[in-house]
Amino acid sequence: QPPGRGLGNTDIEVILTNKTADTFDHKKFFEMVGLKAKSADDVKKAFLVLDADNSGFIEEEELKFVLKGFAADGRDLTDKETKAFLQAADKDGDGKIGVDGEIPQIMQKKKTSLCS
Repeated sequence: QPPGRGLGNTDIEVILTNKTADTFDHKKFFEMVGLKAKSADDVKKAFLVLDADNSGFIEEEELKFVLKGFAADGRDLTDKETKAFLQAADKDGDGKIGVDGEIPQIMQKKKTSLCS
């Protein structure tokens, strides 16, 4: 079962099925599906669903289909959305997102307070 299924949150469904190009916000999405609050093992399981070729990395082509990993009727990300997502997650600049470092970081970034 894809990691986002059964969450019962209409906001998640809106993100997954929103067909408007260039509206995907990966930070908001991961927060809404609850991956930011999950353990490293749970995040890795979600990653493995998205890693279609089982390479240990999510490459740009796989990233385009990230929403379909959470819902069958999810749309493909646009090139602009895919590149922005990849740029945010690809900390070592190799053009892909690694299972053991980069994806847990982007999915589990802690919320920061605006007040100190």
